[in-house]
Amino acid sequence: MRRRVRRQNISNAERIKDYSELEKGDFVVHNVHGIGQYLGLETLEISGIHRDYLTVQYQNSDRISIPVEQIQLLSKYVASDGKIPKINKLNDGRFQKTKQKVVKQVEDIADDLLKLYAERSLLKGFAFSPDDQNQEDFDNAFMYVETEDQLRSIEEIKKDMEKETPMDRLLVGDVGFGKTEVAMRAAFKAVNDHKQVAILVPTTVLAQQHFVNFKERFSDFAVNIDILSRFRTKVEQVETIKQVKKGQVDIIIGTHRLLSKDVEFADLGLIVIDEEQRFGVRHKEKLKELKTKVDVLTLTATPIPRTLHMSMLGIRDLSVIETPPTNRYPVQTYVLEKNAAVIRDAILREIDRNGQIYYLYNKVDTIESKVSELQDLVPEANIGFVHGQMTEVRLENTLLDFINGVYDVLVTTTIIETGVDIPNANTLFIENADHMGLSTLYQLRGRVGRSSRIAYAYLMYRPDKSLNEISEKRLDAIKGFTELGSGFKIAMRDLSIRGAGNILGSSQSGFIDSVGFEMYSQLLEETIARKQGKNTIRTQSNTELNLQIDAYLPSEYINDERQKIEIYKRIRELDNRDSYTELQDELVDRFGEYPDVVAYLLEIGLAKAFLNKIFVSRVEKKNEWMSVRFEKIAQQFFLTQDYFEGLSKTSLQARISENKGLMEIIFTTKNKKDFEILEALVQFGEQMLEIKIRKNKDAS
Repeated sequence: MRRRVRRQNISNAERIKDYSELEKGDFVVHNVHGIGQYLGLETLEISGIHRDYLTVQYQNSDRISIPVEQIQLLSKYVASDGKIPKINKLNDGRFQKTKQKVVKQVEDIADDLLKLYAERSLLKGFAFSPDDQNQEDFDNAFMYVETEDQLRSIEEIKKDMEKETPMDRLLVGDVGFGKTEVAMRAAFKAVNDHKQVAILVPTTVLAQQHFVNFKERFSDFAVNIDILSRFRTKVEQVETIKQVKKGQVDIIIGTHRLLSKDVEFADLGLIVIDEEQRFGVRHKEKLKELKTKVDVLTLTATPIPRTLHMSMLGIRDLSVIETPPTNRYPVQTYVLEKNAAVIRDAILREIDRNGQIYYLYNKVDTIESKVSELQDLVPEANIGFVHGQMTEVRLENTLLDFINGVYDVLVTTTIIETGVDIPNANTLFIENADHMGLSTLYQLRGRVGRSSRIAYAYLMYRPDKSLNEISEKRLDAIKGFTELGSGFKIAMRDLSIRGAGNILGSSQSGFIDSVGFEMYSQLLEETIARKQGKNTIRTQSNTELNLQIDAYLPSEYINDERQKIEIYKRIRELDNRDSYTELQDELVDRFGEYPDVVAYLLEIGLAKAFLNKIFVSRVEKKNEWMSVRFEKIAQQFFLTQDYFEGLSKTSLQARISENKGLMEIIFTTKNKKDFEILEALVQFGEQMLEIKIRKNKDAS
């Protein structure tokens, strides 16, 4: 619970970047030295002081050790199509030259992107009215408690809709995390202003389900909802199209049939697209055309890397739902060789608790013999099957029979990947799971675990088959990402396995490969920010601290390397006393009472948070004194008397000296304990920050 509060103040794009975790053996890119291989975290003792270092190996087995507090200098190497990079040689200057080339190329792309921004901001759409009583009544009619993420996403979307510029927002959230409710509120907002809404979905079955759900949710409100799909007769379709054109339909739900030439709207105000990546190129072109005129909300559980990247760069706005609804459990996931005994036991266990089972078998031509094989294995079960080559009527009837409990087991192709919501189905088997992409596996697993029951997923591969490296990585990744809300962790891992590919055009892949996707993105972001004039005012420094104090995370306290790195990152993110106390509580909660070396580490983290904000360049402790040096920019904020005021709250004796406009405070540390020195440093930093904030307020 505590961590959720912490996350509210980081941007949605930042959340996504947090997910590319480092593992031993990964290729990494160092800001200065270039591409190397990460060998892990090690604790080194130098002159009696312990520190944790990240070790990176370069050509000729040369290694560098980077203090863990400088972790921001490293990024994970990801390239197009999982390419293995050429490792750099230390100190030969080649990487810097490569970086310069990329920077030049990035300049051109930044110009194109800014042009795209500018064009978008000039587009005039419809500014929806602020919420009124009708909207409040609709919102309050929701029968569940919204999660914080849902509420924040709803607010972001409504704000966008109230602007004149057409909305283009991506809503990322796990299967069953409440994206539909968010879309329903946006749809109501549009209808409330007498505009029409089109809900575009990839499959007919999903269109049918959305239709039922929307009808139910809007039942107490005077909203006319209709559906356009293959399940409707020609006569019904013609009638619906006529009504849409006359403005007699408020919300129309359908597949890409909605994009046909014969569908005309009286006054379209909002398009909601479910899983955009499942539509073809032609449909996307039509959507691009519509996007310039009306508000667009796109829903996805596993964004494709390109969409994700566009959102990270701010070309598309992004909302994230990463908190599960209450009473939801992660799906228990097993990766195993196909085994008849396991299949039989799991099916019978699910039937015993009155549940149902999906059996995913992706070969249409032999699906019926698969049904017979399963029927022989589990004669007690009623088994049905569906695939995409059935007639629409038969497909729909079988699914409806399954929903109504006629069948215990449904043998199916990936046709169920998006959509079908059957809370009673909570066991899933996937045959030949090693043949499937990561996001497909993730989507399929999302078909179970949609109720308050624990669900099971069995990812099976042929017993006689040895898995290739990519398949193994995929299956390991899906098994690792069992916790709820892993949707975009999956997208990031998919990016690592398949590569960044073409983000804005294939011509870039060579440049991406030469420095890695993350550094490329970073250079692009910096260039865009500079061209927009965002980088002109510095708000803080990056204080270097050399205190000769033992401060690190010993392995006896936290053994797992990934958890250690996560905690070091959290210490770097400390911002104030509240986040410091929160992290202290969390450490005790997760790992038990911590030793002094960890207490000192946290205290140094808090001191650094304050010192960064008051423009301290370096703190160094030697023998019996400690110097605190300020950057030149500090003169714009502080007068000499401010430094005296800052020192008034500290317990250590100190003097102030000035050299060429640079202020330096020298503390006497003779006979002082480490904790007293750190306390004085924190008190001084905090007091100076209060002075800076006060002066800013007075000035404004």
